[in-house]
Amino acid sequence: MTYVGKLAFLTLIWIGALIASGLQPYDRATWAMEVAPVLIALPILWATRSRFQLTGLALVLIGLHGLVLILGGAYTYARVPIGFAVQDIFDLARNPYDRFGHFMQGFTPAIVLREMLVRLGGLQRGKLLVVLVLACCLAISASYELIEFGAAMALGQGAEEFLGTQGDPWDTQWDMLMCLIGALIALVALTRLHDRQMDRIAIS
Repeated sequence: MTYVGKLAFLTLIWIGALIASGLQPYDRATWAMEVAPVLIALPILWATRSRFQLTGLALVLIGLHGLVLILGGAYTYARVPIGFAVQDIFDLARNPYDRFGHFMQGFTPAIVLREMLVRLGGLQRGKLLVVLVLACCLAISASYELIEFGAAMALGQGAEEFLGTQGDPWDTQWDMLMCLIGALIALVALTRLHDRQMDRIAIS
């Protein structure tokens, strides 16, 4: 399948998911804020399709991350049904879907940023690249927490669904830690596969 074909497939999946999740979301304002990254990423992917074509791995991770955001937007992260199922299985104190969302906030960007730094920035693959990718992912997470802080200040009590703290005073720190863990696991587990795919693009 061509890159444009992959993008078209991703677009159809996202549009279908957006329509389904947006029919009767738990909270319309929260839904809009949660799915906003999908609505921003999609036109960027199409606009850059000729100049910079991502590896299949990066594109798949972006697609999965988008679905995580869309599902969280439909129910709010504290109310996603699969999160309640996991909570019951492991006897957790809270719905863990929010933690998973922040794990993905590091897992997906780690590969995307790594690809951009290597292919566009010309960085050599090695320890310095790992440190830089982890730092960038943590910066993304911190920026998102500041966005949540701004939303809380602007909306007051109405921001509770968007924040999804579930009464945890350390929710911000946990969110950033989960992002960092996600990024680290992605680099450990997927670097070799990612390198092979980037090498194939460089040869073609």
